[in-house]
Amino acid sequence: MSDLPINRFNLRVYGVLLNHQRQVLLAHERIDDFKFTKFPGGGLEFGEGTFDCIKREFNEETGLNINVEKHLYTTDFFQQSIWVPTDQIISVYYQVSTLDDLSNLDIAERTLDYGKREEHIWFEWVNLGNLTPAMLTFPIDKKVAAMLHSTLNLS
Repeated sequence: MSDLPINRFNLRVYGVLLNHQRQVLLAHERIDDFKFTKFPGGGLEFGEGTFDCIKREFNEETGLNINVEKHLYTTDFFQQSIWVPTDQIISVYYQVSTLDDLSNLDIAERTLDYGKREEHIWFEWVNLGNLTPAMLTFPIDKKVAAMLHSTLNLS
């Protein structure tokens, strides 16, 4: 653990979306020169519940309207933020579904305009059987990737 004092908790909410071909949607992002791969989702805003957050984040990132199906995982270990070293990250993961036509999902790279820094996002469908923790950047996402087969009863 860092010698820096932990000042606050940063709650993140992510969705695991599977298509009919047993592929999971991954988000690739680039902020300035830092590239990373994660599940779609992001930070809880003050006044939101976790369901509202994942629906908003998923729509902002993908344009898809989703339904929350079930809880998959909540962080059960200490994870320091790489962005703000005095924050402790707690992430909640849900299995999500959509009635939207997935063939309309734009997976090409585009710029996200949050006004603070240059951010880009693009998507990839990965066969669930080929998904490995090494494909994801952050420790909590890696744990979820390792859990997916047993948690979703898809092994």
